[in-house]
Amino acid sequence: MKKGRSRKYRALELVRMTSQAAFFGLFLHLLLGARYTGEDYISSTVQRFFHFDPLLALVTVVSARLVYAYFAFSLITVAATVLFGRVFCGWACPLGAVHQFASFAFKKAKVLRPPRQDKASLAPKYYILLLVLVGALVGLDLAGYLDPLSFLTRSLAVSVLPALARAAAGLTGGLYAIGAVGLARSLSQALQNWAVNTTFLQGFSVGLFFLAAVALNAKKERFWCRYLCPAGALLGLLSRWNLVKLRIDKDKCIDCGLCTQHCETQARPYPNEAWKSGECVYCLNCASICPTAAIGFPLGARPERLTNVSNVDLSRRKLVLTTLAGLVAAPFFRLAPSRKRAPLKLIRPPGSLPEDKFLAKCVKCGQCMRACPTGGLQPVLAEAGPEGIYTPKLVPKIGYCEYYCSLCTQVCPTGAIRKLTVEEKNKVKMGSAWVNRSRCIPYVLGKPCIVCEEHCPVSPKAIKLVEVETKLPDGTAVVQKAPVVDLELCTGCGICENKCPIVDDPAIFVTSVGETRSAKNRLLLDISGGGAADPYR
Repeated sequence: MKKGRSRKYRALELVRMTSQAAFFGLFLHLLLGARYTGEDYISSTVQRFFHFDPLLALVTVVSARLVYAYFAFSLITVAATVLFGRVFCGWACPLGAVHQFASFAFKKAKVLRPPRQDKASLAPKYYILLLVLVGALVGLDLAGYLDPLSFLTRSLAVSVLPALARAAAGLTGGLYAIGAVGLARSLSQALQNWAVNTTFLQGFSVGLFFLAAVALNAKKERFWCRYLCPAGALLGLLSRWNLVKLRIDKDKCIDCGLCTQHCETQARPYPNEAWKSGECVYCLNCASICPTAAIGFPLGARPERLTNVSNVDLSRRKLVLTTLAGLVAAPFFRLAPSRKRAPLKLIRPPGSLPEDKFLAKCVKCGQCMRACPTGGLQPVLAEAGPEGIYTPKLVPKIGYCEYYCSLCTQVCPTGAIRKLTVEEKNKVKMGSAWVNRSRCIPYVLGKPCIVCEEHCPVSPKAIKLVEVETKLPDGTAVVQKAPVVDLELCTGCGICENKCPIVDDPAIFVTSVGETRSAKNRLLLDISGGGAADPYR
């Protein structure tokens, strides 16, 4: 038995594992870099990973009817796939690395035992891809829910990192308790440097979906990559023209079937004519475990037949039925009340495009939520309808929009939030503040309180203090200074609501009305017929 080639592919397999680890490390580094570092502006590279994703590029361009220049980087991934196959999935995808490691861990724990021959259909991810593309044609951006980069970023930013930060904070307390002060201080300083927000409204549900995706690897190795990933399906279709083909030397092959049994993505290396280039991620596992070194990957310019790309029946009937299903389903995403009247508390980040355009471009990645220094940006659940799930909104009770911060506008990978300087951002109105006089301390109790006015960051201040007379329960009257809001100056930053001492239901609150991005969501509409100007049109 010749072992030279086996050693060669085992070495290449180790190179591939190193590549996966390096790209995952780079992804994590960029994600952790999307935070306040003490500077007003951060590097644009923190969003660059997304621009190499062909699915996000295609869906964003089609749904928004607009070419975003940064997505030109995705052509590199397309070219690499056309030339060398789905190497992005096997060598560079950070979510693929997570599933690879999880599958390895489940195999070592003997929870996962690969079947000798897996004949399950790989159709689901192709149906998902088609539904996503059909949705994009009618302006519905669904890519972000299952796209690997968006899914992983959202999961880490909104759930995994906050959970780890909570656990680390608890560990810090334990270290202080046992006297390990130096280690406790180092860990505490690291947590502060990473600036991980630990409060998210949908953190539990996002984390649950992530854990479920990882746990599915106990059923099938790289379950997500096999059956759910629309980006993998798109790259699989592009890879049929690739130059690197699997070949089995029939003189060396002993028909053991190990290659097919241990194939991570059900590409069926054996028999050779059954190999599916569209499912192969070039992990080289089959070549490295072959006992006779019969498997190789020589260059070959002949494209694979579409029927051999996967065991999906790409019949005209199924394509038509799936397309019709997507067209019929799309309108149901837009039956939400938010289409008729702007939701009270749907306060979008500064620089957000008008709602329709925003939803057409936002990929629900959570980068803006990760970057927000106060934790005020939170994932939406129901306010924007089904197509707005996991898009960002400002929740002033949790955190306000920092006056000297425009980080959320700098990290958006698709332009759903326009890039703004701090000066430009401070001219944007996200909403308006209102005083609930039935709960405000000076109005109700006749006691002094000027907290909201003190914290108002604009100049001149949008919150003014006026003298009001309050009648107390005993019939006496007192005069105190109480807040009123100048709606012309208020930007809707929410710091007044956040700092209000009435903690359960603040006496001053912010709504979306008056936002700059909307010509309709106004307190007083222009009834002359001209309408308000749309600054983002």
